[in-house]
Amino acid sequence: MMDVTKYQPGYFPPPAPQYRWVRKDHIETAPIWCSVDLRDGNQSLIIPMSLEEKLRFFQLLVDIGFKEIEVGFPAASETEYEFLRTLIEKNMIPDDVTVQVLTQCRDHIIRKTFDALKGAPHAIVHFYNSTSVAQREQVFKKSKEEIMKIATDGASLVKQLADEYQGNFRFEYSPESFTGTEPEYALEVCNAVLDILQPTAEKPVIINLPVTVAMSMSHIYANQIEYMSDHLKYRENVVLSLHPHNDRGCGVADTELALLAGADRVEGTLFGNGERTGNVDVITLAMNMYSHGVDPHLDFSDLPSIVSLYEDVTRMHVYERTPYAGSLVFAAFSGSHQDAIAKGMNWREEKGLHEWTVPYIPIDPKDVGRAYEGDIIRINSQSGKGGIGYLLQQNYGFDLPPKMREHFGYTVKEASDKGHCELKPDQVFEIFRQKYLNHTRPLDVPEAHFIQKDGIIANIKLCLGGVYHSAGAHGNGRLDAVSNAIKEYTGMDYAIEHYSEHSLSHGSNSDAAAYVGIRWENDTMNWGAGTDSDIIKAGIKALISAINQRV
Repeated sequence: MMDVTKYQPGYFPPPAPQYRWVRKDHIETAPIWCSVDLRDGNQSLIIPMSLEEKLRFFQLLVDIGFKEIEVGFPAASETEYEFLRTLIEKNMIPDDVTVQVLTQCRDHIIRKTFDALKGAPHAIVHFYNSTSVAQREQVFKKSKEEIMKIATDGASLVKQLADEYQGNFRFEYSPESFTGTEPEYALEVCNAVLDILQPTAEKPVIINLPVTVAMSMSHIYANQIEYMSDHLKYRENVVLSLHPHNDRGCGVADTELALLAGADRVEGTLFGNGERTGNVDVITLAMNMYSHGVDPHLDFSDLPSIVSLYEDVTRMHVYERTPYAGSLVFAAFSGSHQDAIAKGMNWREEKGLHEWTVPYIPIDPKDVGRAYEGDIIRINSQSGKGGIGYLLQQNYGFDLPPKMREHFGYTVKEASDKGHCELKPDQVFEIFRQKYLNHTRPLDVPEAHFIQKDGIIANIKLCLGGVYHSAGAHGNGRLDAVSNAIKEYTGMDYAIEHYSEHSLSHGSNSDAAAYVGIRWENDTMNWGAGTDSDIIKAGIKALISAINQRV
């Protein structure tokens, strides 16, 4: 049995929250982004990345547009030390990119970290110590004063070593387990660190307030961030940073509300890869901003390639429903959804719209490297006529009339249901071809000649069961005359209820498509489709195809 009595809130709301962030309805500008894929993400993998894989991933992050990249904990791992040295010694760090390294507030670890950074063009030294009640009491067994001294001693040492080593160093401090720390005490520790580091406009200091373990609803974290932003010393020279984890599944919400509350910077990973339930997903954050018309300054225009490289080097899998990047996030199987999407896409094309307003699809899939064909409309037994018809039109140019589209939709759904499978676009077209298109058996009309006299006279060569015959009849038009000739010779009893046509592609030499629906004496309906460079021949082929549905 589950025992809820074991759990009590472990977070601390700030005193007198102001809630100014509540009055904002969206994020207006992109934050400073820092990727921690190569440190936080890598340490969370079952099999950490090799040096070669980390180099590939680093280049991917640079290509995406990250200007700050945490590359590891060089004092804690020989592989991470070697990785950092490789980046520096092979001049692989672009001039506009700053690498970041992590270190505990321990003397020998900080010193080894600076050794690893020799020759780095730009670097952020990120030092931290845990400040939460649980860590103070259970892990370190130290008082608030003793915990603060760990932080200030670390700050003094990184400042000293930055003066001793050649390089362009900036500093970042994290009160780890911030969400389990009393906000007043976290503020006291951070301000003490800032007093030592003395941030300036030229060299601002990053104060990073991590959701090391998510403990509260997102608005509590936003209140904590707003409180810290209001009361940090040297605020104009402090970059207030976030590092949310996703224990409660609220990493994106925590980050977005905290940005509204005054944060300037976000540390996160691609696809949220991180310890336990992961870090905040930078892709989701960035694309959420993008969907509101805010430039995230990160390039995710080829998400399929990013997914492929990520899965290759991390051996992780991007879940099919992962926002924006999952293979099924733009897919619609439901008939009503497909119909609305198809109509929305047609509306956008007809109106020549630049703005994206298509129902059910929050952004244009092409913006992230996804195709309309086979990505949006996916066909199975739950699909509807609108989606199936749209897929056929987009991929192959056949714009079926509404009643025929409905008839075809049932045919496709039946095939999917019997096969218990999804149907790819080429399979849908094959069903259309076999069912409706240019059928010449058992009946065919290989030749038709017309005389305009009291309407139209059609003289046709008719092939039935392999035997050729001649027939003729009057009609109101060419197709009607051919139909009357067939009926007079064969004794068939039907009426043409629908005829339509269109060009399959642009240009005077393009094929035409024609559609014919006929109703028999017993009220059953059959459909046929025909294609030919001659529109008259296309119509005849469509009529013959419809008749052959029954003969």
